[in-house]
Amino acid sequence: MSEEFEIKNKVADSGLINFDLSALIPKGKRIGIDLKDFLFEGLILKEKDFREKIAALNTDNFEDSYIYIYNSADAIVPLWAYFLITAKLTEVAKKIVFGNREDLEVLLMHNAIQTYDFSEMNGKRVLVKGCSDQSIPENAYIELVEQLKPLVKSLMFGEACSNVPIFKN
Repeated sequence: MSEEFEIKNKVADSGLINFDLSALIPKGKRIGIDLKDFLFEGLILKEKDFREKIAALNTDNFEDSYIYIYNSADAIVPLWAYFLITAKLTEVAKKIVFGNREDLEVLLMHNAIQTYDFSEMNGKRVLVKGCSDQSIPENAYIELVEQLKPLVKSLMFGEACSNVPIFKN
């Protein structure tokens, strides 16, 4: 006599929403531009030379990219220099920021979280995935909690089999 066994996915039946924050990471190439490469001997900004280098910059290399501009030289760069390089790239780049790659990622995640429609999570139990193959800025988790706290019934962090309760409304 054989008995039928039905395998049930208790997690799926619980109504728990699994949310992977890495799904919000914008896709696209990230490119860093070091202003040192536009300075005379890597130290001095000569306006004429700087303008010529910016004019010669091939914008095709930056098409649909996320760009972060930084200065690794111990040189004072006037603000108008950032205006010039940004004006050159603004029509081809998806986003341009001043700072390092981490600054860029923080801003991209901020924008993604602020524009994401979380309404499907209203009144639900939400589990934010704890492990990801991609690096997620810590600030993204803070901003996520700010967005979810007024909406969700409960928030947990981790995996379904082992999670940390954050709050319950």
